[in-house]
Amino acid sequence: MSGDIEDKPQPLVEHLIELRSRLIWALGAFFIAFIGCFAFAKQLFNILVVPYKWAVQWAGLDLAKAELIYTAPQEFFFTQVKVAMFGAVVIAFPVIAAQIYKFVAPGLYKNERAAFLPFLVASPILFLLGGALVYFFFTPMVMWFFLAMQQAPGEGEVAISLMPKVSEYLSLIMTLVFSFGLVFQLPVVTTLLARVGILESQWLADKRKYFIVVAFVVAAVLTPPDPISQIGLALPTILLYEVAIYAARLVERRRAAETSVVADEAGEQDSA
Repeated sequence: MSGDIEDKPQPLVEHLIELRSRLIWALGAFFIAFIGCFAFAKQLFNILVVPYKWAVQWAGLDLAKAELIYTAPQEFFFTQVKVAMFGAVVIAFPVIAAQIYKFVAPGLYKNERAAFLPFLVASPILFLLGGALVYFFFTPMVMWFFLAMQQAPGEGEVAISLMPKVSEYLSLIMTLVFSFGLVFQLPVVTTLLARVGILESQWLADKRKYFIVVAFVVAAVLTPPDPISQIGLALPTILLYEVAIYAARLVERRRAAETSVVADEAGEQDSA
């Protein structure tokens, strides 16, 4: 079994040199992506503003009067820096993940590398699915909820209008994207743990009721203090937990089938 490992034992210094090389590639990819994203930061921010535009339309408000403001001279500049960093992480993630894999892979068995690769592909896809759900549905819903709380002239003593700051809007959408993106990693994490035998599907099923409570608590911490975004994060989390249980059962069935085949082959050899 040990012969399946490709690399030979290396001194600590060589491992550190290899780690430095991988870090340089990862940071270089992030820096190049950051420069490119910063050059188009305003355009990228305008793309992120589209869900707010949809929310204004859903609320039946005058789109011409919808605006985002900044109240400090440097606020919009640093907002663009954050947008560039956000875009750079997304764009450079495949390179960063590949460098992590290349650093770890030589120490893995061939079957472990074959098992790890599908999850390396599935992880960014699931993250993008979570981000797309935030962009096309939950951000417009959350902003519509906040816009609906405005008080028009004549409804009260004074008019109360929402005037979002660019930095606060960016923080909201980034928090939602990362929250949903991380939650969508649940099937990947649980399937990996089930594959190495740390988790069992029956244990996950038995802890379902506790997980539901934890899902709502985590949603309350990660999302803005409104029921739409909290329920919107909790429900997909619970659904993904059910998907994780099903995926763990599939892994257990496959492992049992492989064990059965190995046992049958061993029995045939003994009988021969």
